Amino acid sequence: MFKFFPHTDNDIQEMLKVIGVNSLDELYAEVPEELKLKRELDIPEAQSELEVRKEFQRLANKNQQLICFAGAGAYDHYQPSLIPYIASRSEFATSYTPYQAEISQGTLQYIFEYQTMMAELTGMDVSNASMYDGATATAEAMLMCVNSAKKKNTVLISETFDPRTIAVVKTYAKYHGINLEVIPAKDGITDKEAITARFEQEKDVAGVIVAQPNFYGIVEDFSGLADLCHSNKALFVINTIASTLSVLKTPGEWGADIACGEAQSLGLPLNFGGPYIGYLCTTKAHVRKMPGRLVGATTDANGERCFVLTLQAREQHIRREHATSNICTAQGVMCLYVAMYLSMMSAKGLKEVNETGFAGAHYLYNKLLETSKFEKVYDQPFLNEFIVRYKGDLQALQAKMIEAGILPGVPVGEDKLLIAVTEKRSKEELDTFIQLAL
Repeated sequence: MFKFFPHTDNDIQEMLKVIGVNSLDELYAEVPEELKLKRELDIPEAQSELEVRKEFQRLANKNQQLICFAGAGAYDHYQPSLIPYIASRSEFATSYTPYQAEISQGTLQYIFEYQTMMAELTGMDVSNASMYDGATATAEAMLMCVNSAKKKNTVLISETFDPRTIAVVKTYAKYHGINLEVIPAKDGITDKEAITARFEQEKDVAGVIVAQPNFYGIVEDFSGLADLCHSNKALFVINTIASTLSVLKTPGEWGADIACGEAQSLGLPLNFGGPYIGYLCTTKAHVRKMPGRLVGATTDANGERCFVLTLQAREQHIRREHATSNICTAQGVMCLYVAMYLSMMSAKGLKEVNETGFAGAHYLYNKLLETSKFEKVYDQPFLNEFIVRYKGDLQALQAKMIEAGILPGVPVGEDKLLIAVTEKRSKEELDTFIQLAL
């Protein structure tokens, strides 16, 4: 069955007749002449499927495939080959919105499974499905803090976030009239004393947002922060790289009210920058303030298990400026990928992924320091990502490694490099990195 049939001249005339217009010129009469194209569209001649495939392959061959040591929020993890196959099955591609549950059970089921596993992974009560990416998830967490507070309009965010995430949150804050304040970093971690001092200064703080691991790859200690926030009637938010939650203390264990972050590390390929998926989880006390779709399990008229949208009215998403959020569309396929990845990897597999990355990152870190061309930036614990200072010409080093087929990391400033090691990086690749750095 062809997915597209072009309109014939007769088809066009019939459609114009229905709307009471005699010609296409008359239809577009209100469009200013200076906006109209006076020539034919620059479209190539029709090609066969074989020719089109060859052209796409020619374009794809221009891409230089590099061994990836870059991270900063997006990581080169292994993706089980079964995921793309299952994701293409029709059961998970029901064509209508999940609001019409009777014809959307495939979509609703995988959203339910996604939410169940994300809630378990974060140690929270409820997960939504979902946000566009980690940055927008963090911004939505900020909005939840303000919406849950009574007459408080200030949110604190740690300086240890990726600057791009802070920029997104600042944009949201500006257009929602929220006072967003950046808490300074001290030795690469959030300055707790600065947070305490800010609470003592005024009683207008609705929430505090911190990162784990932070932008520099450092695993922070948040002991006492939840109690500090709650004693001042503010919410505590932790943004975490999703895959690390299998080995790090969860936001729930830290006493957080909201967990958010990027879940690309759970089975999504890098894919030249997206699409990715932001996750947002919370406790039962704040579920009514959460944007996105929430799916629950129930039984139908025949007593069979089924799934429906629950805990939120549809109107919560369609009330324009009065809605909880402007994000109400689920990242459906991305949720499906994450749900399949978690079910295939299991807790044991996800733990092994992090243990392998940990071992490789610490091996590379120590070997680079031994070269005397790199030095420590912070003396803090890290999992699989770290930052080092290069004593030479960092741009020249990058160019040298890229020429050799390696993407060495993410530059931070003029002389620092943020390096990530995943389970995909072999001992040979690590040693090649070290040799090129000499």
